[in-house]
Amino acid sequence: MGETFSIKQVSERTGLTEDAIRYYEKIGLLPSPKRKDNGHRVYHIEDAEIMELITCLKKTGMSLEDMKAYVHLPFKENIQSVPELNAMLQNYRQKITGQISDLQRILRFIDDKLNQNQSLLNPDKAASKESEV
Repeated sequence: MGETFSIKQVSERTGLTEDAIRYYEKIGLLPSPKRKDNGHRVYHIEDAEIMELITCLKKTGMSLEDMKAYVHLPFKENIQSVPELNAMLQNYRQKITGQISDLQRILRFIDDKLNQNQSLLNPDKAASKESEV
């Protein structure tokens, strides 16, 4: 059966809070885990892998409903749904690519401002750099 984890251990491993894990189980994003005789949840490596996938999808800004579709589709027999899954991922990829471009523009702006501030704080260095060019 393999290694098992407590909710605390799987939380630390995946970056999801214990409350988030319980909530995702409640809404059906995660399957209900097996339980020990004392009622404590028992997770397996496959559960942790699904949680790591959810953590990644969450960072894309994907909605819980879209996550449900993505997490559950690969395990269903209805392969005809895969093209729409692929299209959904392409849309999120495009969105992330746009965010990266925006962040790069912001970073260039900040770098320019830092360079301007540095020139104002150290006019001698700025003058020596200009004379080197």
